[in-house]
Amino acid sequence: MFRVVYCSRSVATNQDGGIAALLDQILSVARENNARSGITGALLYNDGCFAQVLEGDALAVQDVFEKIQRDARHNDVLVLEAGVAAERLFAKWDMALAEAADPAGAAATLTRALAHPDGSGGPEVVALLDGLVHRD
Repeated sequence: MFRVVYCSRSVATNQDGGIAALLDQILSVARENNARSGITGALLYNDGCFAQVLEGDALAVQDVFEKIQRDARHNDVLVLEAGVAAERLFAKWDMALAEAADPAGAAATLTRALAHPDGSGGPEVVALLDGLVHRD
């Protein structure tokens, strides 16, 4: 099982509900494609930044991530973690939408992660997404 974790900055604005429409579009396509490819994961949008975890077969995850890197809807893509993982964290979701109960805290986590190009913020971002998706 292979996992990629990344953060990026959105080029979309929330003018005229742009972010909600963008997230709906991303999730709709991701869920359909991921179900077909055996990929699971979670996506967070917060304060102009995306964070996402993709997990599954290495070739399938790498193929999806290459497409994500070419997607013009965001920039400054920073890989925080990439490699073999012992188990899936998001096995129940083709693509979960993580919504931050504490937007300021989530924004701080993503800002710290994007400020470290060495990817050292990966565990903190994974923990954030895991906590948001698995909270009761």
